[in-house]
Amino acid sequence: MPRTRRAALAALAAAAATLVAPSAPAAAAPPGARDVTAVLFEWKFDSVATACTGTLGPAGYGYVQVSPPQEHIQGPQWWTSYQPVSYKIAGRLGDRAAFKRMVDTCHAAGVKVVADSVINHMAASDGTGTGGSSYTKYGYPGLYSGADMDDCRATISNYQDRGNVQNCELVQLADLDTSEDHVRATIAGYLNDLLSLGVDGFRIDAAKHMPAADLANIKSRLSDPGAYWKQEAIFGAGEAVSPSEYLGNGDVQEFRYARDLKRVFQNENLAYLKNFGEAWGHMASAKSAVFVDNHDTERGGDTLSYKNGSAYTLANVFMLAWPYGSPDVHSGYEWTDKDAGPPNGGAVNACYADGWKCQHSWREISSMVAFRNEARGQAVTNWWDNGGDQIAFGRGSKAYVAINHEGSALTRTFQTSLPAGGYCDVQSGAAVTVDSGGRFTATLAAGTALALHTGARTCQGGGTTPPPAATSGASFAVTATTSPGQDIYVTGDRAELGGWNTAAALKLDPASYPVWKLDTALPAGTSFAYKYVRKDASGSVTWESGANRTATVPANGKVTLTDTWRS
Repeated sequence: MPRTRRAALAALAAAAATLVAPSAPAAAAPPGARDVTAVLFEWKFDSVATACTGTLGPAGYGYVQVSPPQEHIQGPQWWTSYQPVSYKIAGRLGDRAAFKRMVDTCHAAGVKVVADSVINHMAASDGTGTGGSSYTKYGYPGLYSGADMDDCRATISNYQDRGNVQNCELVQLADLDTSEDHVRATIAGYLNDLLSLGVDGFRIDAAKHMPAADLANIKSRLSDPGAYWKQEAIFGAGEAVSPSEYLGNGDVQEFRYARDLKRVFQNENLAYLKNFGEAWGHMASAKSAVFVDNHDTERGGDTLSYKNGSAYTLANVFMLAWPYGSPDVHSGYEWTDKDAGPPNGGAVNACYADGWKCQHSWREISSMVAFRNEARGQAVTNWWDNGGDQIAFGRGSKAYVAINHEGSALTRTFQTSLPAGGYCDVQSGAAVTVDSGGRFTATLAAGTALALHTGARTCQGGGTTPPPAATSGASFAVTATTSPGQDIYVTGDRAELGGWNTAAALKLDPASYPVWKLDTALPAGTSFAYKYVRKDASGSVTWESGANRTATVPANGKVTLTDTWRS
């Protein structure tokens, strides 16, 4: 739990005072050819299970990370999940039975499960938890008493002092004394309970606030000490506690990676990324967990987020193409209030509805998971840049990516090490031919990427093309500029498109703004009419001009629609 959460939790404290085979263990680091984790932040367990079957498994994600499952304080804010009151699986996201169903379903889809684990502290106040447990700040019946807490009862105030960081209270949260045997055994008991339900690994929240030796002792008590272990230890220049101290326990989240990506994408040149990683002072690739954003950093503003449009999307494309660390793809929800909890209490009835962003299933991102799996173990080859924000590089003879982060189109002949023949650009679904010399010519629109790999040689019927949102239907993409508070929707003459009812129109996603996109299911062979509408915050609706647009879904796959808003 990083310091960016302090203000929110301080406010809470004041207010509250009034696989494939389920038995297969995870390796100490993400194993094999599937090292990408989808972090489904504040998703209910039943919704996670649906995602594992429908999108994560088919896309090639190796792991899904779920939000803390333990009983926690009551309240609608997201950070209530990070204030435990017991270790019962009884949080807002689902009970023990739902958790077990989720783990089993994900395993059946070939996806391993990481549980976000809050073991540094308990709650910041008194009350009754989400599972009915009564508690006080230093009293958790049957679990801990005041004697199990660190002696410092003051809030952390000095990050240059190790004792202050690891013995005092993070934003007034009751700090567990992890040097005590009872505390270590109790925490290990909780983690072992999760392992008994099939969990494959843990993200250790607020690891920096516990001595690395204490965590090593707790890990040694696990029924599977080799379970995957990913520690949140945020780098701070000049601070007393360094993330590298925790490398002996397992992977450590490399926050500098995400901060550097934001700086490069917003203020510098992508050409600088040619040696991104350890040469920049980052920890060893093999032990680093990396991300473009997470739930804290997107709210704190120290990394990119979905609000950054195509820069955010392209940063994820780069992360998944670049051979450094084990990537986390954050998948959360829209927010204006930084404290706001998940829509529908965490139930995801549909992606791109009710505020759910579903970044893990954006074509530009999900298609790169298979790219990464295919390219694993291949070195960077054929690097090219224009000295600015247009780059391209290969991954040996297995894959090649080009990224255009400039405001105008890029047309050039790219040199690759790919075998000659046909490929599918998994970013756009367009066919690309590589000649006998490894070359191909393509045009990339502003703010887009192109990605080829040897697992996707054709765009339909052959190779591991990116999983669409549906097996048949329409892929909408419309270029449309908007003002703050405005969004673009599509409706049409089919019930799946809202039946010309603007109240039931489908919202498009602005991740690649000014291009708005949406994949939707429609029966194969269906002919349909459609039109785009613009809605503002007050609910006012503006139709685009001109006649109704028309299209037909092919017998196999999707119809791809590339439109421009008609004023």
